[in-house]
Amino acid sequence: MPRAKPGEAQSKIAPPIRVPKRPTPVDRIPRVVPNPSLRDHLAIISRAVFQAGLSWAMVDAHWDDYLRAFADFDVATVAAYGEDDIERLMRSGGIVHSRPKIVGTIRNAGTLLALESEFGSIDAYRRSFASYDDLRRDTKKRFAYLGDLNLYYWLFRTGAEVPDLEEWMKDQERDHPRMREMVTLAKRGD
Repeated sequence: MPRAKPGEAQSKIAPPIRVPKRPTPVDRIPRVVPNPSLRDHLAIISRAVFQAGLSWAMVDAHWDDYLRAFADFDVATVAAYGEDDIERLMRSGGIVHSRPKIVGTIRNAGTLLALESEFGSIDAYRRSFASYDDLRRDTKKRFAYLGDLNLYYWLFRTGAEVPDLEEWMKDQERDHPRMREMVTLAKRGD
């Protein structure tokens, strides 16, 4: 992006749109979860965490293994995991054996429980912020691996208000075609 001269405003431009070699089959595109439970929140955040830096399709193909490994994302159960559970997960078949991501998932379960206790619900926590940017800054401190892309994914999938995709994309370094598929499908009402 060209640099603005001193005193000039710089307009942001979204990165070029990337078209995946193979579009995601429509039945595999993640949907918005109406009235998400705490379990839904943890599953959605964890999916984003484990997909980071990897093939979306690979994690999708093994999602049942993640559900089994993490007790169907029962938040209280996962939050109570200790070192023995981490070692079990590091040997568990079908999931990514990333200790930091496993530990992050356990931390995120504890964070969800704490937020629900403090605010009454995850929705009340999210609504307590004046803007998306304020929420983004807070979640980055509280959660593991919840940067801007994963935050947008979590909020969108759980029906929270998010910036328009095209506006949000202007702050991204590269296009996110799987995110585009998900948002487009939701806008169509499928």
